[in-house]
Amino acid sequence: MGKIILSTEHAPSAIGPYSQGVSVGNMVFTSGQLPINPVNGQLITDNIQEATKQAIENVQAILSQSGVMLDDVVKVTVFVKDLADFSAINEVYSTYFKENCPARSCVQVARLPLDALLEIEAIAVKKSIV
Repeated sequence: MGKIILSTEHAPSAIGPYSQGVSVGNMVFTSGQLPINPVNGQLITDNIQEATKQAIENVQAILSQSGVMLDDVVKVTVFVKDLADFSAINEVYSTYFKENCPARSCVQVARLPLDALLEIEAIAVKKSIV
């Protein structure tokens, strides 16, 4: 069972030596996604809710390359510049993960690439085909 590198133009290109995502067997792993609009390359820096929405949309675009959806996500990690934004992040996050929510960690970090407000990564499991 080899790894499959995931790449889509519907999410921002990697800004370093890493893949947007990797699929191995029935597992799918996304790299951390910054709130970069893949159409214009702009980083959202002034609105944590818009930043959260964009980062999740980027994760979703990568997952779809492997045939999985947000419903298939089992673990999310949110790295945030300011934990005071926790409630605002949750407002947006809860519109994407409504029922049977994945496990999640949310941690404040000293600094993120490009001085982003947050970064979100996910792990998903493909449904078995019977």
